[in-house]
Amino acid sequence: MQGLDVDGLQFDFPDDWLVGKYDEWSFYRNQFCRIKYGIKALDLLAIDPSKTAWLIEVKDYRVNSRTKPSDLSKEVVHKVFDTLSAMIPAKIHATGPIEKQLARAIATANNLRVVLHLEQPEKHSKLRPRAINLVDVKQKIRQLLNPIDAHPLVVDAASRCVDWQVSL
Repeated sequence: MQGLDVDGLQFDFPDDWLVGKYDEWSFYRNQFCRIKYGIKALDLLAIDPSKTAWLIEVKDYRVNSRTKPSDLSKEVVHKVFDTLSAMIPAKIHATGPIEKQLARAIATANNLRVVLHLEQPEKHSKLRPRAINLVDVKQKIRQLLNPIDAHPLVVDAASRCVDWQVSL
């Protein structure tokens, strides 16, 4: 298994997948985000053996709730657009071999899947409310990203609908 830590969550992908933390890529940090103010990045990119590209955004509201729940779907959409727009330049200009390989794989993928991994507090409180309705967020993302992925996923660590595991 290939393990990646995203904000304290441990993602474990099968060994035959190509995975990377896009928001830590040298190409993104040192070149692409300088094009204009406000460019955003997804947390993880992955390619499975069937050449499906997985675009994964991670939000952990148990620890930090920077994004208002009402803005969550718009933020995910913004990050998906910005990340996808970086893949063609990255496959040509990225200096890191893994970055270049993953960008090429994303650019030539057979399928695109969008996943929002969302952890919420188990107990509802005023300080840390469990206020995000996963069905509503999924519906808004689906409406906005239909041409990219008509069936986006909103999952948490307990979900078993993806081929990787997440440990809290």
